[in-house]
Amino acid sequence: MNHDLARGLSVAWGLPEFRDGLRHLVDLDEVTVLLAALSGPDRDGEVERSLLGLLRSGLATTEVREAVLLLLERDTVRRPLVAAAVEPLADRPARATAITSATEDPAVRREVRTMLDSADVRELIWQAVDRQVSDDRFGLIRRAAVLFVRHPSARRLAWALRRHGVLRELRRRA
Repeated sequence: MNHDLARGLSVAWGLPEFRDGLRHLVDLDEVTVLLAALSGPDRDGEVERSLLGLLRSGLATTEVREAVLLLLERDTVRRPLVAAAVEPLADRPARATAITSATEDPAVRREVRTMLDSADVRELIWQAVDRQVSDDRFGLIRRAAVLFVRHPSARRLAWALRRHGVLRELRRRA
């Protein structure tokens, strides 16, 4: 699992507003145990698979997905998450600025919501995640291409990210 994703999940879980917003929808103890195991030095593939399974089932559940998206609309939740996500990018300030700018754009958030509201798109995203976890680079690229070709929301999101310079900064070497 991507270390930055795990860190972002831990930061989100540390925000009382985030936990309170999901308290009635998910088992808080299960998430806490998984995040603690994932942050440890001896994390294993089983813990990662469990957390990915929990994320997948959470995003498939309309109530959980809506709760998370609504929480991310709140500045008090989104901004600390973004700050934690860009913190490791101190040596790449342009990339951090581009990502921060994109997350503050309501059009970008609207396209993310549109994509996550589609079961087909979510399935393609999870297939891509599975390919990445399996180190199947060709499969990952293929799933991403299918997503981009079949779903206009993916193209609109890519253009929005391009406007903010995110794609340019991701291509740039360290």
